Amino acid sequence: MPMPQVPFDDRGLAYGDGIFETVLLRDGQPVLWDYHRARLEQGCQRLNIPLPSAQQLVQTWQSPPTSALEVLKLILTRGSGGRGYALPEHVEPRLISRRMPFAANAERWQGGVCVRLCHLRLGHQPLLAGIKHLNRLENVLARQEWQDSRIAEGLLADSSGKMVEATSMNLFWSSNGVLWTPSVDHCGVAGTLRAALLAQGVIREGTLSIDDLPHSERLWVGNSVQGVWPVSELLDAHDNVLATWPMHNAPDPLQGEAHRLLGYREFPASESK
Repeated sequence: MPMPQVPFDDRGLAYGDGIFETVLLRDGQPVLWDYHRARLEQGCQRLNIPLPSAQQLVQTWQSPPTSALEVLKLILTRGSGGRGYALPEHVEPRLISRRMPFAANAERWQGGVCVRLCHLRLGHQPLLAGIKHLNRLENVLARQEWQDSRIAEGLLADSSGKMVEATSMNLFWSSNGVLWTPSVDHCGVAGTLRAALLAQGVIREGTLSIDDLPHSERLWVGNSVQGVWPVSELLDAHDNVLATWPMHNAPDPLQGEAHRLLGYREFPASESK
């Protein structure tokens, strides 16, 4: 199905004036939908964009599924109009969506991944922190820093040297047997899987500096589509090895809880790429 055409004067295209969600569909039904809707609502409140009705949102996944697993991307812009940055007198938001078949990468669940620290540092803007707004230029620039396919993700710190997230995933670590994730009060995205794990008391919010990162007991990256990848190797911004972690045969406490929430079995061959 072709994507709908976005008008030249759409404010999401011109200014990044909008928000988006990327939702895992299992057998045609959204996973962690309450958390996605809550973040969508928060984003609308922050940007002062009217929230689509529940019926409008449900319609985006009402067609029959094309595969057991799909990814639904929702993009909501303020619509068209206004003079320059000034808002239009009557806001008519534009909601577009697309569904694509998806296969989770179970090899990364089991074998772990290599990640690297990025040169780029995230700037602080509390008004935009947490929400998934359309202006992701920091993430785009960070992702340009490596081309090596062996590197699965890049880790981002803020301007004060505190770890925040990965380019498209949240960051988790273990210290003294406790599972942690960085705060996203000043910058970064509050992932929906992260929110569910916090709500269930599986993880806590904490602070982790760049210097302390290599000394974590264990390290993970994860989101509500890919699940949780344990980190086996950490590189610095020049691709020098900073730390390695052995992969364990024992059940992974964070991955187990996260994949239960997402409906993933431990290492299903049928869901690997």
